[in-house]
Amino acid sequence: QVQLVESGGGLVQAGGSLRLSCAASGIISSINFTGWYRQVPGKQRELVAGITSDGNINYAASVQGRFTISRDSAKNTVYLQMNSLKPEDTAVYYCYARQLIKNYWGQGTQVTVSS
Repeated sequence: QVQLVESGGGLVQAGGSLRLSCAASGIISSINFTGWYRQVPGKQRELVAGITSDGNINYAASVQGRFTISRDSAKNTVYLQMNSLKPEDTAVYYCYARQLIKNYWGQGTQVTVSS
């Protein structure tokens, strides 16, 4: 089992920055992908950024150039640095990890960007 705990959400003005953290614990060997998703009411959860175990990174087009995903393997933590935030970035952000064929989700953290 893998436990994911997010932190770092909050309220920020447009143009501001936030950094989300996702700390993994439990049996974390063989995690081959970690990512950040977001969801707004009435819409599907969407991938914002992801990083594979060998370091390949991908971003949604809507956040390319503004968001940066990174990880600290020593701390078993993945980060999402969000800059130049826009009101449309408002959502609940979820940390996700795939371990072989199992999927794990964090509890979610609210990010609200005011205009």
